Amino acid sequence: MRDDHGSVVPLYHWLNKIPGGAMLIPLILGSVLGTFAPAALDIGSFTTALFKDSALPLIALLIFATGTQVTLRTSGPVLATTGVVLLGKSVIPGLLIVALAMVTGPEGILGVSILAMIAAATNANGGLWLAITGQYGRTKDRGAYIAGAVNDGPFFALLFIGASGLGQIPFVTLLAAILPFLLGVVIGNVDAQWRSVLKPVPGIVIPFFAFALGTGIDLGDVARGGLTGVLMGVVITLFTGGLVYLGYRFLLRRGGESGVGFAAGTTSGNAVATPAVVAAADPSFSAYVGTATSQVAASVLVTALLAPLVTTWVLRRAGARPAEAEREELEAAAAATATKGAAS
Repeated sequence: MRDDHGSVVPLYHWLNKIPGGAMLIPLILGSVLGTFAPAALDIGSFTTALFKDSALPLIALLIFATGTQVTLRTSGPVLATTGVVLLGKSVIPGLLIVALAMVTGPEGILGVSILAMIAAATNANGGLWLAITGQYGRTKDRGAYIAGAVNDGPFFALLFIGASGLGQIPFVTLLAAILPFLLGVVIGNVDAQWRSVLKPVPGIVIPFFAFALGTGIDLGDVARGGLTGVLMGVVITLFTGGLVYLGYRFLLRRGGESGVGFAAGTTSGNAVATPAVVAAADPSFSAYVGTATSQVAASVLVTALLAPLVTTWVLRRAGARPAEAEREELEAAAAATATKGAAS
């Protein structure tokens, strides 16, 4: 028996029945394979290139394709949304963690060091943001992926820790992170056909780079992160996602659609390497690297599971359907244009 799409087993349909499933399920499968059979992906050639080493180039393609969908008409809302995401997800949490460090020192609280907190809390899983907003959000939400390009990796961690003179942000590296998005914006506005050609890219590349990212997450590290890492992940989803939610509600005035903000309450897979990067800039943090790395790895998986569920629950509770509403608006506008053209 085949379904309406001719599928014997509707795997993709099942993925999309899970909030953020196109990102989440491949991420988990990749982490299982990377933990228990890592050599299986080291056989070389196209197998290794696609299933292990493809995360960065595919994410770069996704960033470029997302940029092409941002037109001059929508750039204002996109930039406003990006600013709210950065404020709630990176700036406010980073400042609060630095303030906490003034009281507790680098040890932090409840066995979670300042290094672990700042590495996990100040960045977001951009791929999961695109997966969730692609399923539930609007174009301006997906365009706010540029926030993920800015806060992904160690940049904000170094920025806040470096406020006391430790480490610096390499401007060229930061520019390299956002340049594909900016080029996409330019090309999409110069040639609308590129916008049409690249529109399906998110649905194509997200499962593949999610799997590749997952292969770099050792479930042993997640287990070693233990309860403290799990609790940190829960707090990150509810607190940082909640801050972005409040920004959506009171700054962007998105009303019932504000639940999309909880999609920012995640920890990026790249954050697992941030403790080591920070310790390289300031060796005084070296003693915290091992435990912090384990806790961050646990937070990556916990937030990847929890953020889509919270986002979906809040949107459904509010009765909001941003993606469907936008499609209906676009269809109505197209119909009105066609009617006007026929009348003239």
